[in-house]
Amino acid sequence: MIEYLPIILFGVIFLLILFGYPVAFTLGGISILVGLFVFDSDFFYLLSLRIYGTMQNFVLLAVPLFIFMGMMLEKSGIAERLLHTMSMLFGNVRGGLAISVVIVGAMLAASTGIVGATVVTMGLISLPVMLKKGYSPNISTGVIASSGTLGQIIPPSVVLVLLGSVLNVSVGNLFLAAVVPGVGLVVLYLLYILIYGKIYPDRVPKIQKSELQAFKHAGFSKEVIKSFLFPLILIVIVLGSIFAGIASPTEAAGVGAFGAMILALISKKFNLSMLKEVMKETTSITSMVFMILVGATAFSLVFRGLEGDRFLLGLIQSANLNATSFLILVMIVVFISGFFIDFIEIVFIIVPVVAPIFVSLGVDLVWIGILLAINLQTSFLTPPFGFALFYLKGVAPPEVKTSHLYRGIIPFVIIQLLFLILLIIFPEIVDLAS
Repeated sequence: MIEYLPIILFGVIFLLILFGYPVAFTLGGISILVGLFVFDSDFFYLLSLRIYGTMQNFVLLAVPLFIFMGMMLEKSGIAERLLHTMSMLFGNVRGGLAISVVIVGAMLAASTGIVGATVVTMGLISLPVMLKKGYSPNISTGVIASSGTLGQIIPPSVVLVLLGSVLNVSVGNLFLAAVVPGVGLVVLYLLYILIYGKIYPDRVPKIQKSELQAFKHAGFSKEVIKSFLFPLILIVIVLGSIFAGIASPTEAAGVGAFGAMILALISKKFNLSMLKEVMKETTSITSMVFMILVGATAFSLVFRGLEGDRFLLGLIQSANLNATSFLILVMIVVFISGFFIDFIEIVFIIVPVVAPIFVSLGVDLVWIGILLAINLQTSFLTPPFGFALFYLKGVAPPEVKTSHLYRGIIPFVIIQLLFLILLIIFPEIVDLAS
């Protein structure tokens, strides 16, 4: 019976989370009770060492800094101006507004890595405009929700930082490996919009020529520089310093956070009230992530102490699963889990369990990290608990129904799954940037 205890522990925690109990306290509380029962009071000594080791992980400092950077760009209105400028640049293209939403979503992803902030910002700014311009609610919500989730894969992604910590691989290597898949996904989104515009031209109209002319006469070049060039420079500095080996992800995150404040000053939106709001939201999100991390540390310690990883490895060996079969099984489990639980919970519950097995099977963990990031991206779009859908519905006009959101994201979920399959079949795509 004792050999099945780690699986029972995993199942109990998973069920309690599905019933809505707080993730951090469910993970930590159940794990501590089981650890105390099995290992006696010595468990607390071991747990304190593990938590202290997590506290000394310098890479995790990048998480609050990237969150601060994203919040600062959102609150300063830089994202809103960027979207308006991009929509005018693509005004002559059918579906130009939708194309600009995807590109701005990718740029926000490359400067923040925070899905919630991006989806809410894009929903507030672009959804009313798209509907007013005659865009179908389905394509409007689908484009906004999917482009908002690009922060999961395009570096500097918070989920890549967390995956790097859990998988024990270089976050810089993960960032570099994610560049080509991230750009590839953006290109597929754009191709879909262009094809959709050819098939349904009435659902994705062009911007009126009079509006374009008015924008060009109102200081076009100056607006492009202020709205587009400055955020692009910040992205290049943050990612370029990591890829060139000049700075670690944590140091680059610090530069990004400071750079975001400079951009807010340039846009004349920086003030003490906004700084307080940004700091408050950054602290709230960071605290939530790290509380879950502490709970996950307790769970991982108990699970491995009960030799749960060896038990799973034995099951795989007895079932004669090779590396590919196990990978497909894990991807299916992660995809289905994304229907019900948050990506952070998947990262801290499922990934630590399967990571040692991938190591024993000789699989490249950087490649696994990219596959997991794209798979987790779909968890934001899949009902009933797709968080991007919740964020967007919360800021959508009353005429936008939940059914519009569900129908709108289906093509983009299919695109992501097909792209995931492509990366599994051709793993060399991940190595192109390196």
